[in-house]
Amino acid sequence: MKQHQDITRDRELLLGLAKGEDKSLEIIYSENFPVVLRMILQHNGSEDDAKDIFQEAIIVLYEKVQNNDFTLSSRLKTFLYSVCRHLWLKKVQRTYGLYSLSPELEEVIPATEELEAHQAKDQEFRIMEGAMSNIGQPCQAILEDYYLHKRSMQEIAEKFGYTNAENAKNQKYKCLMRLKKLFFDQYNTSL
Repeated sequence: MKQHQDITRDRELLLGLAKGEDKSLEIIYSENFPVVLRMILQHNGSEDDAKDIFQEAIIVLYEKVQNNDFTLSSRLKTFLYSVCRHLWLKKVQRTYGLYSLSPELEEVIPATEELEAHQAKDQEFRIMEGAMSNIGQPCQAILEDYYLHKRSMQEIAEKFGYTNAENAKNQKYKCLMRLKKLFFDQYNTSL
């Protein structure tokens, strides 16, 4: 049922793109660019590279939908990701003077598997963000201080008024267990 809804939605977006509707373009961009950006950044590209490649892919898509006999044979996100991946490999090939890409570089992982892996990671990050925002204080601040700001347990003990670093470490452990529970509760319900 969901797959049918996704395909119908993809067709509506393509129809909107063919008509020049800005809203369709905005939706296509917001739903697909982050995955392309991550793929290009992971393969030594920059954000500007990702923007250029994605823009080229949108032009390819636009030209195809203007041709009335174009039929999307996959999900829109898979199509765009594959086009972007191909364009990126071509750019790398031109930039480094490679005349042909090795089969290992061309097909390290099939595009759909890579796309699904990126989407799964995005979902996990969203769940973790939700768990972090629901964990409450002082747990959120303790975990951020330790893991993001790389503060020592002694610094955390002083900041939060614990008698010593060992007590702060025990509190961090309790917070981590609470975060883990919140994450997995939400993760298991999203499956």
